[in-house]
Amino acid sequence: MRAAVLAEYGEPLEIRDVDRPTADADGVVVETEACGVCRSDWHGWQGDWDWIGSQPPKGQILGHEPAGTVVEVGDDVETLQEGDRIAVPFTLGDGVCPECRSGHGNLCENVRALGFTPTAQGAFAEEFPVPVADHNAVKLPDGVDAVDMAGLGCRFTTAYHGLAHRADITPGDWVAVHGCGGVGLSAVHIADALGGRVVAVDLDDDKLSDATRLGAEATVNAGDVDNVPREIMGITDGGADVAVDALGVAATCRNALGCLRRHGQHVQIGLTTSDEGGDIPLPTDMMVMKEIDVAGSFGMQPTRYDEIFSMVAADKLDPGAVVSGTIGLEDVSDTLQAMTTYDTDGIPVVDSF
Repeated sequence: MRAAVLAEYGEPLEIRDVDRPTADADGVVVETEACGVCRSDWHGWQGDWDWIGSQPPKGQILGHEPAGTVVEVGDDVETLQEGDRIAVPFTLGDGVCPECRSGHGNLCENVRALGFTPTAQGAFAEEFPVPVADHNAVKLPDGVDAVDMAGLGCRFTTAYHGLAHRADITPGDWVAVHGCGGVGLSAVHIADALGGRVVAVDLDDDKLSDATRLGAEATVNAGDVDNVPREIMGITDGGADVAVDALGVAATCRNALGCLRRHGQHVQIGLTTSDEGGDIPLPTDMMVMKEIDVAGSFGMQPTRYDEIFSMVAADKLDPGAVVSGTIGLEDVSDTLQAMTTYDTDGIPVVDSF
């Protein structure tokens, strides 16, 4: 089968003919219908995250936002059969550790990151394996489009988990989203659906236009103002109730914290690049004096995907609205290269393998 393989960090992925995966006794093999190209793929392609032990090795098949059809089922799998259409979280849990058993499978003590570890080869391929499928595979509702569902593996669900579970948004709260890439635009759309009044921040007017389309009430081009937090405080009459750093660079993180009102909540979704190496200096005294709460969001528990599906059925959420277009497997490298200069919009999705 064809797959896009990481040969050298920062160099074009190699399209190779590789062996088809086989299902473990507790796993399934999935024919890939669609897979988002995520900024986390860019991080892996760059060779980032060695500082947290998550650097993908050379030879890895990337891709961690898939939707597809089950084509092989292991003997011990009980809840799936061939022909089922599924989405898969990138945080593959073992289903038995204390975190998984308590409903926090995204924080599994033995997590395998889809597309980043050799035991979890990714979905930039015609087929990919899913271990512990009864725990990790999420059946898609009838009739949904695979391209629309591709972002559920990472960006859309991470944003949803951060805003619906880790933050405490009530209708009318101001939510400032810093960075309007795929996860940031997902956060804009989700915050609006939860009743928030959204301020979107970016350096690109086209991305800010997308944010307006997805529900932002106000936008700030960070390149056009002297002080982003002060601008947001003016728009919100005192500061945002919730702020999201959807990029993971020092400027967006500090701006997100700085724009909060007293008792505000900061949600960190973006992971850092090699420039920060995992550490960003924060305005600690301000955080203390305003009693700011800080929360991280890492994927989402597969047991809670039904919350999103229910909101989709009620026409409150539309993951497909964040999808910017479709590409072929051979176009992934160019898309990753474009991410280096933030020259992509929304969620690009591979649908031709």
